[in-house]
Amino acid sequence: MLAPRILILRAPGTNCDHETAHAFERAGGIARRVHVRAFAATPALADDCQILCIPGGFSYGDDIASGRIFALELKTRLADALARFRDRGGLVLGICNGFQVLVQTGLLLADPVTAAPLAALAHNASGRFVSRWVTLRAEPANCVFLQGLGEFELPVAHGEGRFVARSAAEFAALDAAGRLVLRYAADAGGSTNPNGATGDVAGACDPTGRIFGLMPHPERFIEATQHPAWSGRLDPAAAGAGLAIFVNAVRAVA
Repeated sequence: MLAPRILILRAPGTNCDHETAHAFERAGGIARRVHVRAFAATPALADDCQILCIPGGFSYGDDIASGRIFALELKTRLADALARFRDRGGLVLGICNGFQVLVQTGLLLADPVTAAPLAALAHNASGRFVSRWVTLRAEPANCVFLQGLGEFELPVAHGEGRFVARSAAEFAALDAAGRLVLRYAADAGGSTNPNGATGDVAGACDPTGRIFGLMPHPERFIEATQHPAWSGRLDPAAAGAGLAIFVNAVRAVA
């Protein structure tokens, strides 16, 4: 049986595609990095893939707003191809800038009637770019990517990562539906929420659990030695916590 195939979709300014491809390959998949314009020219590139991932970075320089131009390109040129991929059961992962893109395309958190986004990823409450490690708590429900995960650490690096729902009622509805599956948790120093996200939300999924977006970077912690405090604390031969997200995805479609 062939290993699952992953399409890593990149755009000008994407800068985490190599690391994300490596993480999927460490998890047992076969990853292919594809420029969005090549995908628009040949949508059939996704036909033999089981997972589509939009990695982190600063697509199109985050001009206008983070992920906005990339999302518009997908909506205007690839909406049908993405809908077909979703409808045949493909997994979709958006990391940081990719999470921003998924929200703005409506693939992840869309009003079922109007297709308008139910949430946004706004500027950090501090008004500053944040780059540090955070403690996270998974509440997986049916989210394929987070199965078996509880509390773990990952790094974040973003200026627009503050999860804000369109209204308090819609936040409550998403929460009750088990869609808000990843939260910033507390460590010895208190809350690790780096951006002021409502409800400490760090990641969310669609109703099927097969489309998932998160602000932290799992591809940056697939080896224990990538953690700044690994020495004397972690087995240097062990996997980093982020690898489990990619392993879960690959196993789900194997």
